[in-house]
Amino acid sequence: MRTIPIEDFFRNSAETAYQISPDGSHLSYMAPWHDRMNVFVKPLSGDAEPVRLTGETLRSVAGYLWASPTRILFVKDTGGDENYQLFGVNINGTDLRAYTSFPGVRTTIIDDLEEQPDEVLIGLNRRNPEVFDPYRLNLTTGELTLLAENPGNWQGWTTDHDGRLRVVYAIVDGVNTQILYRDSEDEPFVPVLTTNFKDNVTFLEFTPDNRLVYAATNLNRDKTALVLMDPHTCREVEVLYEDPTYDISSITYSRRRKKLLSVYCTGHKEPVRHFFDDDERAFREHLRAFFPGKRYGIADSDRAEERYLLYVGGDRTRGAYYYYDRATDQPRLICQTAPWLNEDEMVEMHPITYVTRDGLRIEAYLSLPAGHTPETARALPLVVNPHGGPWARDTWGFCSEVQFLCNRGYAVLQMNFRGSTGYGRRFLEASYKQWGLKMQDDITDGVRYLIDRGIADPQRIAIYGGSYGGYATLAGLAFTPDLYACGVDYVGVSNLFTFMKTIPPYWRPMLEMMYEQVGHPEKDHDHLAATSPALHADCITAPLFVAQGANDPRVNKAESDQMVEALRSRGVEVEYMVKDDEGHGFHNEENRFDFYRAMERFLARHIGAER
Repeated sequence: MRTIPIEDFFRNSAETAYQISPDGSHLSYMAPWHDRMNVFVKPLSGDAEPVRLTGETLRSVAGYLWASPTRILFVKDTGGDENYQLFGVNINGTDLRAYTSFPGVRTTIIDDLEEQPDEVLIGLNRRNPEVFDPYRLNLTTGELTLLAENPGNWQGWTTDHDGRLRVVYAIVDGVNTQILYRDSEDEPFVPVLTTNFKDNVTFLEFTPDNRLVYAATNLNRDKTALVLMDPHTCREVEVLYEDPTYDISSITYSRRRKKLLSVYCTGHKEPVRHFFDDDERAFREHLRAFFPGKRYGIADSDRAEERYLLYVGGDRTRGAYYYYDRATDQPRLICQTAPWLNEDEMVEMHPITYVTRDGLRIEAYLSLPAGHTPETARALPLVVNPHGGPWARDTWGFCSEVQFLCNRGYAVLQMNFRGSTGYGRRFLEASYKQWGLKMQDDITDGVRYLIDRGIADPQRIAIYGGSYGGYATLAGLAFTPDLYACGVDYVGVSNLFTFMKTIPPYWRPMLEMMYEQVGHPEKDHDHLAATSPALHADCITAPLFVAQGANDPRVNKAESDQMVEALRSRGVEVEYMVKDDEGHGFHNEENRFDFYRAMERFLARHIGAER
């Protein structure tokens, strides 16, 4: 198998993030311009050339949406600081306007107000950097109308089908969450449910008459279920769906038909979807037949739900977009997101499971160099890749990092250690105050599983991760120093004391929850000291590569600085890459290239061909 150029794995997609205009007349997408991802739009019919709507050259547009059939909104930050600002532009490229260009202020989208094309609901932490106030933004005049002043503990909102702000999610007493509700915007918000943060009740969508809600909840159960709920009391009216293995993760609701269509769970490989509507089930099965052996999803639709964008992918392709019109009933290929990657040169992602030392079943993914299978692989160099979050999860599908590493001859192990989301509250809560302890054991046990089966060469194992995965990398090198030959820490936490002192201001209202999840710097001082890798740098002997964004608002640069300084003072080999125009992860293409080139050289020296 040929060595594929590193740029082919990590260059920007040719075209991606396709959306369809509300009236179904235009397609929008993001594509490179001066090596940055910008927004383009083109008519669905005719041969007109696409119009480039944005001209960002310093940093890619972070995201965009249709505000109306003729106007698009987009957001961008500065150098990775995550203080997103909102802009708008007409689809002919005119009237480019900055709506929230306030220095040091972060903009969030609350509701795009699909039925009100001249308005959008947004959140701004302009008045107080720790909390967001909800505003109604007039896209024509730029006027901002404050809808309610955040008293200091509101964390989110839900609107009804008329775009009215009806629900607030708040934090009370540091570790309790509260739902506040009102029937109309003329009324005050009234608390209707207060629970510990470990209990989850989230209103996903109002019923068509705006009286009841479809809610996701784990109250009095382990797995998060979909229920019909009375928002006045949070009383469950009916349990609509509950899966025995996974939490529900999303629902599909038709605004045109005013109907709940389906509920979705993320499975180990295949998704779990339950239908409430026979026509929707038949429609989905009809679409699936066009793409045998592939995974597909509906990326977007017009307001009439007659024209659709389909995303079709798998574990060996970055994916493609298709246009589908119910009238013609024939999907039309729009683009391959990475046409330079040959699917036949990519490798499979194998779902596997193993059992931890204390009896937890872990779902994981094993990817192997071409020509190997889980049954035949023997003594391969292994890169262990724990995910970030940590309250997130890995899923089956295409991953550029995995394909790159396998192409270079490494096996890759990813695992959903305890605390990974989607597996129920017991699995989640089993991770609390277990950073560097049982969470790390889950990673270690996965490595031992591959060693015991002869798949991994015990002398050629590296650990690599970003964010929490970076912490797990440092913890692996410090607490199981004989297991790993080297490590790559990408924007990772090294010191739990300093980490919690330097979190973004809008995380501070959740600090008491973090103390319960990770540990309190005073009450659990010895615990945090024992699990902070920077305080155990004397245990690390394996070579380390550290990469950090200078503007990272989540994991401050000091997290990497102190670890690098502690190791270099002892003569441990440390390579340190800092990018001054990046934040929590490298988004600019040239920085990604630099990072993965350096990683390639580092791994080759310590577990690869140059070893």
